[in-house]
Amino acid sequence: MVRDPSALTKIYVPANIPSQPLQSSSAQNIQPLSSFIPGASSTQVPLSAFAEMIRTTAPLAIAHQEQFPSVTLSFNLAHGAALGDAVNIISSAERVIGMPSSVIGSYSGDTAEFAKSLAGEPWLILAAIVTIYIVLGVLYESFIHPFTILTTLPSAGVGALLALLAVKTEFSIIALIGIILLIGIVKKNAIMMIDFAIEAEREEGLSTKEAIYKACLLRFRPIVMTTLAALLGGLPLALGRGAGAELRQPLGVTIVGGLIFSQLITLFTTPVVYMALDSLSRRKKSEVVRGAAEPEPAR
Repeated sequence: MVRDPSALTKIYVPANIPSQPLQSSSAQNIQPLSSFIPGASSTQVPLSAFAEMIRTTAPLAIAHQEQFPSVTLSFNLAHGAALGDAVNIISSAERVIGMPSSVIGSYSGDTAEFAKSLAGEPWLILAAIVTIYIVLGVLYESFIHPFTILTTLPSAGVGALLALLAVKTEFSIIALIGIILLIGIVKKNAIMMIDFAIEAEREEGLSTKEAIYKACLLRFRPIVMTTLAALLGGLPLALGRGAGAELRQPLGVTIVGGLIFSQLITLFTTPVVYMALDSLSRRKKSEVVRGAAEPEPAR
């Protein structure tokens, strides 16, 4: 779409002369330009001062966008091709042909929505993580333990991406929805262990190592059962065939892959992270208490 008026070679204005039928293409049909356009200091400048009228054939309709002439080019994706790859190829072609700065291209339709979704993905995931951290911080009255729970999320994202790569499926909006669902599903493993460990420390007076060890033993079966329930619920989406299956498959693949990978990782990493962060928290508290107990030097 052309946005630079200096690059225009045709100006369409209403004529001030009565319309007359063309008799021939001879020079007799060329009449002086009597239209005026506003110039500097509100003066009227005749078109004949800088333009000439040429009678020729022209399109019946001229498409415009934001008052400038525009041309719409459409394309379809080949079988198995990703929309993101098509956008990258178009951008590369623009650089190769050396498109002038006065010509600006923009996307519409599915491609425009795809670009908008890519721009908002990081903020959407960040908002979900911040919301989870605030809620867990209020629940446990701690700044450390919510972070312990959030450490389970990277494994879910890695598992989902590996599953998409394994089945050669593109990362679409539906796959992003699956990853957001994983944020809520995967963290329950750590919640079930850490919640039990905190209660054991407060009620039974167990040490950090003993509390998390007991939590791993007693919460293992509920963790496996809930994970299998969610995983088996996602299998029909991942393995389904028929009309509309290509829309549902990325959701099922991300859920199944993320759950399997995170289940194998978090059962071992969550206790380690819990003990490390709890030890760090206790060390910081002891330093603060020791500093407050030391008497101030006499002046």
